[in-house]
Amino acid sequence: MRLNHVTLPVSDLEASVRFYTRLGLTQIVANDPDYARFVAPDATNTLSLQLSDHPAGAEGASIHFEVDDVDLSVAELERAGFDFIQAPTDQPYLWREAVLLDPDAHRIFIYKAAENRLDPPWRLKDPEQTR
Repeated sequence: MRLNHVTLPVSDLEASVRFYTRLGLTQIVANDPDYARFVAPDATNTLSLQLSDHPAGAEGASIHFEVDDVDLSVAELERAGFDFIQAPTDQPYLWREAVLLDPDAHRIFIYKAAENRLDPPWRLKDPEQTR
């Protein structure tokens, strides 16, 4: 099984399309007025936006974009006019991350986890093992 794409509910498709385009994603599908799909640079997974009367916002989905240098990426995004609700921070789970919000308050993480994304020190040794 491969993760293909994630769909976020949004309240204003046009505003969200502008936001994700400014963030650096390329729109590959436009089914106005209620759907859009994007691909990130150097990625095969996609992000879809679906117009909804009930977007989940900050308590719903979050999106994580991994970068080589969090501080540099955040500085570039701030120069482009993005406001972060969390500056680059080293987390106890060994990721460095910063957080901004999209127009519907979905949390967008700009992070670097490197080997700790799939292989943190606390990873289960046996894939069949459960807690």
